[in-house]
Amino acid sequence: MGALVWIVCLIAAISQHNSGPAERITLLPSQDGRPSAVVVTSAKGEAVLDRPYQSAAVDRSQAISAGAENAAEVRARYAATLAALPQGAAVFTVYFETGTENLIPESAARLAQIKADMSRRPAPEVIVIGHTDRVDTAAFNDALSLKRAEHVKLLLIEAGVPADSISVSGRGEREPVVATSDGKAEQRNRRVEIRVR
Repeated sequence: MGALVWIVCLIAAISQHNSGPAERITLLPSQDGRPSAVVVTSAKGEAVLDRPYQSAAVDRSQAISAGAENAAEVRARYAATLAALPQGAAVFTVYFETGTENLIPESAARLAQIKADMSRRPAPEVIVIGHTDRVDTAAFNDALSLKRAEHVKLLLIEAGVPADSISVSGRGEREPVVATSDGKAEQRNRRVEIRVR
């Protein structure tokens, strides 16, 4: 599966007043900053919303009118709905010493922040993916990447994340952040990605 993208695309609200629109759709900004869009269609036309806080109102005759809204007004109008949304997805990365399952000191310190973030999520779904650089053989790196992922899983379980909510995989040297020649050490490739949703 590709990068996990959790985007809240729209909120529909039914008006209680005869003078207002029957339905309003507002595009919210994505949490990861990536562009998103939605097409609003009715019996009398369509509107494309492709920028944050664009809105389309559909009246009782099915006519659509589109325009931009103020971010503060949208947050105020939908405050209760926005507060009820689940926390967005997050991706954390920790790094390892060459050829080992040992976190580098900076990543060991970062793990405390990751655990704190995860403790605020009532039922996280966690995917832990291990990677290596190209210092050793492909077979060794496959095994090492899985060991790294399993090690991080154990650390997360110790922090209180339910074991059955964590899946692990090892990708070896196949998905480098930085392309290198065979046998080349590269810190940024010796990593575990922790994807939380």
